[in-house]
Order: sequence, then C-alpha cells, then structure tokens
Amino acid sequence: MKLLHIDASVLGDNSVSRQLSAAVVQQWRDQVPDLQVSYRDLDAQPVAHLRSSSLAQSDPAEAADAEQVLTQFLDADVVVIGSPMYNFSVASTLKAWIDRLAVAGRTFKYTENGPVGLAGGKRVIVASSRGGLHTGAPTDFQDPYLRQVFAFFGIDNVEFVRAEGIAYSPQHRTDAIAGALAALPQPQALAA
Repeated sequence: MKLLHIDASVLGDNSVSRQLSAAVVQQWRDQVPDLQVSYRDLDAQPVAHLRSSSLAQSDPAEAADAEQVLTQFLDADVVVIGSPMYNFSVASTLKAWIDRLAVAGRTFKYTENGPVGLAGGKRVIVASSRGGLHTGAPTDFQDPYLRQVFAFFGIDNVEFVRAEGIAYSPQHRTDAIAGALAALPQPQALAA
C-alpha cells in the first residue's frame, strides 16, 4: 500500500496541521505492514504556480516536477494532507499542488453527460488547523473546496480531522489538538 503525505503549513515545528498529519501517517506506519510513504513539504519544496508557460511546458524542470506530482498522486492508495486554513481557504501552495493534479485524461474527463473522475478508489485524509471556529460556517471555504475538487477527480472518500479555535487561547489550542488526535481515522477502516 502506498501513502502520499503532503504538508502545506508555513509554520514548521509550530504547525498544528503538520502535527496532526504526522500523527495520521505514524498511525498508518504502525498498523499497516509494508506501507510505502512518500512525502512532500509544499513550504520547503513548493510546486510552481500554474502559468501559461506551464501549459506550454517550456520549462523542462517544471514539467518534470508536475509529472512527478501527478504520478505520486495517481500511484497513492491513501493521501494525507496537512492543510491549515489561511484566509478562510487553503494555502496557495496546496492550491498550486492541486492545479497540477487537475489534468484532463488523467484525473478527470469530460463526457456528453458532464465530467467524470478518473482517480477514484483512494482515501484522502485532511488534517486541518484553524485559528478560529469555521466548521459549517459561511467562512469555511477550505472543506467544501477540498471535498469538491477530490470529488471531481472521482474520490468520494474524504475525511477531515481538525483542530479549530487554536488561536483563541493556549487552552483552546491544547484542547483542540487533543480532540483532533483522539479522532484520528483508523487505518483498518480506511484500508477496507
């Protein structure tokens, strides 16, 4: 089984989403024999933002990286994403990564009846951190966006584990992290 681990936070060791995504991956390592894990830190190794030159593939290094990003995603059985909420949505580096996944004929296709996802059969676990409280609120453009984009790729198995209100106080932060860690999805259920 192959697991792809993506982190998007710019906060390094102070990142709650990184702490949560690492806990999810460690749980999988502990419980799934022969698990193959690949990792990309989008802060340390960002994917180039999509430009006209990207589509023209005029930069061979950028084109090779884009193909590697797409291939890693397509090869993965499970994708774990550390995604902090920035300005009510996802980090721009995560959006740039997603832009490289949205490739007609590879992750989706258009038909007479509309789009069809081609990357189904995967499990996506999003480890989310938020300074405020946004779940179910009109200020949440993170969860709906991620659910929609992965559904567009044919992936309907998207789970969120989140720590919210972490900027309210040190106690809120501690409680939110503890609650998120207690709610981590179990690998056995995910691999089924």
